[in-house]
Amino acid sequence: MKARVKWVEGMAFMAESDSGHGIMIDGSPDIGGRNLGVRPMEMVLMGLGGCTAIDVMVILGKQRQPVEDCWIELEADRAAVAAPKVFTKIHLHYVVKGTGLDPKQVERAVKLSAEKYCSVSAMLKDSVAISYDFEVRA
Repeated sequence: MKARVKWVEGMAFMAESDSGHGIMIDGSPDIGGRNLGVRPMEMVLMGLGGCTAIDVMVILGKQRQPVEDCWIELEADRAAVAAPKVFTKIHLHYVVKGTGLDPKQVERAVKLSAEKYCSVSAMLKDSVAISYDFEVRA
């Protein structure tokens, strides 16, 4: 896997992935950014959410669960020190919506992702306290 991050202007950069996709990264205005894109730590949090969301949907699909919608609300705390302001805690709240969903299957999918399949979670787990819960909506 490869990526390229190229300076655009100020504190703005264009990040391009090996698969040909790009995203704008920018710093906050207090360091010279113009708020043109996501911050790097936001990308880490979104990467965790995306990774585990894909896992959960794949697992629920294999279980033939009737998923109509799925989202994850992530909340992170950062270290109070000046630098580096690493994540100290991350909480994931999974919401899975569908008529006839089996809550035990949803719980199993979330647990499998968190404990076995999510690569981003596996990379973060030794340095960040990660917690999760879920809800099933009809």
